[in-house]
Amino acid sequence: MHPEQLLTCALDMGEMMLISGAEIGRVENTVQLICAAYGCRRTDVFTITSSMVVSIEDRDRKFYTQTRRITGTQTNLSRLDQLNSLSREICAKKPSYSFIQAKLRIIREMRPYPLWFRAVSSALIAGAFTVFFGGGWADMVVSAILGFALCFCTHWLQRAGMNQIFVNVVASFLVSLAAIALVGAHCGQDVNKIIIGNIMLLIPGIALTNSLRDMISGDIMSGMLRFFDAILVAAAIAAGYILAAQLIGGSLWI
Repeated sequence: MHPEQLLTCALDMGEMMLISGAEIGRVENTVQLICAAYGCRRTDVFTITSSMVVSIEDRDRKFYTQTRRITGTQTNLSRLDQLNSLSREICAKKPSYSFIQAKLRIIREMRPYPLWFRAVSSALIAGAFTVFFGGGWADMVVSAILGFALCFCTHWLQRAGMNQIFVNVVASFLVSLAAIALVGAHCGQDVNKIIIGNIMLLIPGIALTNSLRDMISGDIMSGMLRFFDAILVAAAIAAGYILAAQLIGGSLWI
């Protein structure tokens, strides 16, 4: 395989892994192993959440470099598992460029879980968290209904091209306002537990976990970028809640 083709395959793999939710260390290690499998004398990888730079030295001591701009993330652990399996297959069998690109195309075109399935899952998760934090059965039912609607809301906002920060502001605002209205109509008992159960659906848990893993493994810059991104998302969620509270006069139904 020509070094330029190898770089393209390695960067495609790394980009898809990063977008799917992999930590920086895993991405860089995968790129290095793939390049080493094809006989590269040296591989230097620099990765942050928005950019990748890979430089290799081939058997003839010639250097090649490619960069890749990373835009957006869409956590997909099923796709990440497929990419990990493919990377092991590449290192073991050293297939051709066309084979790797065909496999990557199949993984890229994997259909996500259907919207209705994600909505039902969101309902179950929201209801479970409401009970976990001390809500009653009526609160659980209300929280599940709002969680179901919240999944559709965030899906439509994302399809409209809205920035993730604003998606969380709007989603948090709407779910807080709906919870307040439903409890005011005596459809639930504890508005705070209902809101907490649904806000847990918006918390960037994987991003925060990966940021800590990156910092612990020595990728300080990438870890800090991910950490501050998670903090911004959390602040957006809080902002939506505060806007809803202010709209009803600065306090919530008790």
